[in-house]
Amino acid sequence: MPHALLSSLLIVLAVPAVADADADAIPAAALSAIGDLGGLNGQALACGERGSAGQAKLLMIRHAPKTRRYGEVYEERTNQAFLAQGGDLASCPSAADFAFRLDDLSRRLQSLLPVSPTATQKPPTP
Repeated sequence: MPHALLSSLLIVLAVPAVADADADAIPAAALSAIGDLGGLNGQALACGERGSAGQAKLLMIRHAPKTRRYGEVYEERTNQAFLAQGGDLASCPSAADFAFRLDDLSRRLQSLLPVSPTATQKPPTP
């Protein structure tokens, strides 16, 4: 019985080490780009630029690996930017500025986190 307890304890202690190793493997530049995308998304939402926010979300879905860390960075930066913009619509960037920033982020993401060919294919219709 003590052997089973020791084995269970070792497994429980090893899991966080594996998770930390995965977090260390994420390139900082990729996380930064995802954070910038989240910031743009939050500002676009606060400014009522639904089209720009939708494009930011689409870039996130297409480029970011489906991991907790990428999702947390995107969501955190979205919330920060939304709150920072607040209701100050007078200081909102123009739609053209959002489009320029989205284009720049799209290029950065394509170089850092290329879209796999299967991600761009539409699912078959029944």
